[in-house]
Amino acid sequence: MTQWMQDIDGYNEIQAEIQVLRKYGFDYTLQRGKVQQIINMLHPASIDFRVSEVRDETPTTKTYRLVSKSGYLPPFQAGQYINLFVDIGGIRTSRPYSISSAPNQTGYYDLTVRRVADGFVSEYLLNDVKPGDNLTGSGPCGNFFYNPLFHGKDLVFLAGGSGVTPFMSMLREVMDRGLDRRVHLIYGSADENDIIFKDELDDRAARHDNFQATYVVSGPVKSFKGLTGFITADLIKQVVGDLKGKFFYICGPEVMYTFCLAEMAKLDLPGRKIKKEVFGPPKDPSSHPGWPQEIKNSDTFKVSVKGRMIDAKAGETLMASMERAGIVIPSQCRSGECSMCRTKLLAGKVYHPQGARLRYSDKLYGYIHPCMAFPLEDLTLLV
Repeated sequence: MTQWMQDIDGYNEIQAEIQVLRKYGFDYTLQRGKVQQIINMLHPASIDFRVSEVRDETPTTKTYRLVSKSGYLPPFQAGQYINLFVDIGGIRTSRPYSISSAPNQTGYYDLTVRRVADGFVSEYLLNDVKPGDNLTGSGPCGNFFYNPLFHGKDLVFLAGGSGVTPFMSMLREVMDRGLDRRVHLIYGSADENDIIFKDELDDRAARHDNFQATYVVSGPVKSFKGLTGFITADLIKQVVGDLKGKFFYICGPEVMYTFCLAEMAKLDLPGRKIKKEVFGPPKDPSSHPGWPQEIKNSDTFKVSVKGRMIDAKAGETLMASMERAGIVIPSQCRSGECSMCRTKLLAGKVYHPQGARLRYSDKLYGYIHPCMAFPLEDLTLLV
């Protein structure tokens, strides 16, 4: 083996993993000639789940333990999500939820769901779904996971609200498997009583020297003695100390990205040292840069799609408008990343907020992502 390969950070860890897999892993050469069957096992189009358990985490949050009705679940990497498909009042829709359980067990996926204002799907899950119910979801997907070649061993997780869920999967894996990584979680919450997994986080921090949890509460009661306010650059330096060699992850609500990324810019951190989870469409697109001021969120336009004419509000994504009209298109992330909902815009104009990851070819040939596209005038779509 050439010396330069051995000098790459994370090389020895990967070699150790290879040796473990050679000893205990499955020999796929036995499946020669069954390529499509193996692909379908690792990346199924859908999975039929049964809810085996529902746990209350906080006054606004529950964890749903999903087991496969077939008895098999594809592997995933800590930090990934599944897309949950639901029928609510005759409307077929979906939402992505990060898997909060650790990937080193294969019997179930835990999805931790927090109630959000006007949350169409979260309200349904929290109010109606109970043990024994059946749900359908996608296989694991997403790119928000640890890379041993680039991320190093000294990690800082910045979480806001339910944005702690992918980090919980990562933390459980690191500590349950005794991995050689140091993690400092900085967790922002509006309310001390709404800190998800707080008891488990405190317990793990007490038992593991390589993990530390810091809570920052923006709306504390008078008796709260911890850090208050928001996750600022000064606060990060205060609790983390020397930033050299550290790699940052960030996951939380839209407002957290706007605030924290601006604060992190003050720390002169290179972009390659920050990994961001994608987030969904803004609740108020009219407040974002580039939105035409003459158009209100309540303005309604006509959309011609699949031989039908439907109404679509400017302040609602095209995907949501189509689903309300009974038109369902493929989707996975609902955040402009997976490109499964990619649609040809034949006529009209839409608004894509920052975060919609359109390819150069999409822009060149007139394709849009309906999950992150807002109508600005009457449209004609080719699905």
